[in-house]
Amino acid sequence: MQSDPYRARIERVVVAVLLVAFAACTRTDPDRFSGYAEADLVYVAPAIGGRVEKLAVERGARVQAGQLLFELERDPESLARATAAARAEGAAAQTRNLRKGKRVDELRAVEQQLVQARASLALSSSELKRSEALVTQGFLSPNRLDELRAARDRDAARVAEVQSQLATARDAARPDEIAAAEAEQRAAESELASSRWREDQTRGIAARAGAVQDVMYRPGEWVAQGSPVVALLPDGALKVRFFVPQAALARVRIGDPVAVSCDGCPPGMTARVAFVSDQAEYTPPVIYSNESRAKLVFMVEAKPDEKTASQLKPGQPVDVRIAAGS
Repeated sequence: MQSDPYRARIERVVVAVLLVAFAACTRTDPDRFSGYAEADLVYVAPAIGGRVEKLAVERGARVQAGQLLFELERDPESLARATAAARAEGAAAQTRNLRKGKRVDELRAVEQQLVQARASLALSSSELKRSEALVTQGFLSPNRLDELRAARDRDAARVAEVQSQLATARDAARPDEIAAAEAEQRAAESELASSRWREDQTRGIAARAGAVQDVMYRPGEWVAQGSPVVALLPDGALKVRFFVPQAALARVRIGDPVAVSCDGCPPGMTARVAFVSDQAEYTPPVIYSNESRAKLVFMVEAKPDEKTASQLKPGQPVDVRIAAGS
């Protein structure tokens, strides 16, 4: 049976229309780019090693700035701080002691010694005066007069000695001794401050409000120095990262608004371009669309608004569309 020419012509037209429609459906949209949501996480880690004693948050929880996240065992650091505090108190007491004279009772004892020395000097001086007259009259030998003069000189020297001791007792220590004590006190206070800082490092505190993205350690586990215990996603730290072919790079500028869409997300999500990389990549790290044919792309980051950020999760695939007139 011969085919109808008119029918064959209609079939060819239908096939052509379908091919054109299929080509239109598969053609890449020049204003739409594939990407994903990315987060700048804050990893809270202790500056010292220790065993986790308390975990105050769980994954997914909301935290406020200044809230306790975790706490390491504090006994070693508390004991070190108490030792440093005792040393600082001892150094301060030593400095205060050197800056002032002796105690009142000690001063009184030296003053009484001075009274005794002066009394002895008065007695020896009086005996010497009387003996000089007796020597002149011949009742005493000159040798006895020499003994009395020596006794008078001895008592005078004793008075001068006790006077010097009293002056020293009333004054503070020598400047060099005070300076050494003050330096020791500063060293002890610095050691105390260091001990307090180390004790504070046993507590992990949230620097900003956000959500707990992950918890790496549990109570009872040993944490090495600098190992993150909690990963936080601070408010405003989410961004949209997408890749633009070099042919369309000139149409993307910092500050331009872009539309963001994802599977199951509500319409109307927006972001604003915040960064355009100056280094090209041959392929995106992850290609979410089979329609991507660009071999040379540039990474672009956009900051979503608060409403959009609340709908996205780190690692979630998104589509980004720029304005056609950009």
